[in-house]
Parts: sequence; structure tokens; C-alpha cells
Amino acid sequence: MRIAVTGGTGFLGGHVLRVAAERGHAIAALTRRAQLPRPNVEWVPGTLEDARALMDLVEGADAVIHIAGVINAPTLAGFVEGNVTGTATLATACEGVGVKRFIHVSSLSAREPDLSNYGWSKAASEAMLRQSSLDWTIVRPPAIHGPGDREMLELFRLAKKGFVPLPPRGRLSIIAAQDLARLLIDLITAGETIDQMYEPDDGAATGYGHREFGKMLGEAVGNPRVIALPVPQFALRLGALYEEARRGPKAKLTRDRVAYFCHPDWVSAKRPPASLWTPELPGLVGLKATAEAYRKEGWL
Repeated sequence: MRIAVTGGTGFLGGHVLRVAAERGHAIAALTRRAQLPRPNVEWVPGTLEDARALMDLVEGADAVIHIAGVINAPTLAGFVEGNVTGTATLATACEGVGVKRFIHVSSLSAREPDLSNYGWSKAASEAMLRQSSLDWTIVRPPAIHGPGDREMLELFRLAKKGFVPLPPRGRLSIIAAQDLARLLIDLITAGETIDQMYEPDDGAATGYGHREFGKMLGEAVGNPRVIALPVPQFALRLGALYEEARRGPKAKLTRDRVAYFCHPDWVSAKRPPASLWTPELPGLVGLKATAEAYRKEGWL
């Protein structure tokens, strides 16, 4: 197949490009700047704001995997531009050139859109897509980890030091990027998944308690005596205020993120059919693989 991909220069997108190439697919991948050559990949210059570039990207494609989006912005407008308007422009480009199959990477946070600007924007992108004429499938991943990820890197580093600060209560699901990449490609030809939404995970039916997850991180980095430290929401908000003041738009801990971090239930519910896909890197196995990849890069 020929697959058009947005977000191919990012963490998850890189895994999708690798898996797609390994399976022999041709890939057109959107990029803002020049990239090094990759097997089976044609880099297409452009952004989600550039309708002409998006039409060039999807022309002749059998399917689109839309990964690109904004995970952090100082205002709601920033999330809307990246997650809602960008998705709408890409969907319009697909309709314009006759590409029907559209795999949309949303977020588990879309399940609770009133908690955060990020979650609201992801829910709005889903609502827009449902009103299109495309053969869409929506995927809401939980927390993603894997080689190349810098979002969760700091938690691994802290676990190695002996403590992991986490929200005070609740449960969460996780998924390895390698497994998620396989799913996104498997969905393309699975006709029964058209007009469906899925919440994949690593196979743990009830997810992990925050303390349990902290202990797993410790085991993954070889420090089983790690302390999982519950941090009250007000303290996380104070930390976010400090981080926003210190780093501005580059802050990783923001008040918007704190709002959904502290929600007690981020356990995946509607999983993909087991006949189509099952995770290969469950729980601690996947976290250890991520830690090992960090070590090889000299990050841990």
C-alpha cells in the first residue's frame, strides 16, 4: 500500500514509519524541515496549516494515518489550531482527492473533554471526523512509552534515583509505541473497524494503580526499592505554575496537564478486537525494553 502519515518526524510517528517500511509499504510523510532518508519514505514538505501540501501528501494514498497534533500549548487556541483545524484541513484534503481510509490518533483524554483544553481539542477533532464522509477509525492511546520517547523519560530518570512523583490516586493504562504502531497499520485493511473508536493498551485489563506503576518503573531501571511518591493536586499545580514561569511555552508540566493527570480513571475500556491485534510488550516487559533503549542512547 501507499500510506500518507502526519507526525512521522515525532516519537510515535517514527515507529509507524519503521513498521510500515518493514512490511513493504510505500510511505509519504509530512515534514516541516529537511529529513535524512529513510527506507520506503518520501518526505513531503509542509504543515497541517498548508492545504496544498496536504493534498500533495495524500494524493495517490490508500490510507492516511494522522498522528500529528499539539500535546502542549499555553492557550486553548493553540490546541484548536493544531488538533481541530489541522485535522479538519487534512480530512478536507482527503475528501478532495478521493482518499477514504483515515486512521486518527486521538487521546484517552478525549473521554473527559471538560478536564483540560487538550482533552477538549482531541474530542472536538473526533467529532469533526465523525461528520466527514471518510472511512475513519479513531484510536485513543493511553500513556505511550518506548524508544525515542522524551515525554516519559524524566519519570524513568527519577525512578533510577529512587523516587517517582505521581498523582495521589487512581489507575492508568499504558502502551508500548511499537505495539501501537502495529495496530495503526493493522487497522487500515480491517473493514470491520471503520466508524469505530478503540482504546488500546498493553493488555492489563484493569490498568495499574499509580503506586504500582511507580514500582514497575523502578524495576524497569533496576531499582526495585524505588519510592512511589503521591503528590497532591495543589502541589502539582504549584509546580506547573513554576514550570510555566521558568520555561514558558516549553514547559512540560502545565496546569492543563495537571488537570487531567489527576483524574482517577485513565484505564482503557474499548479495546480493539483480539482477532485483529494483541500487544506484544505487556507491562514490565515493555517498560524494561524502553529503559534499555534509553541506556543505549545514553539518556538513562
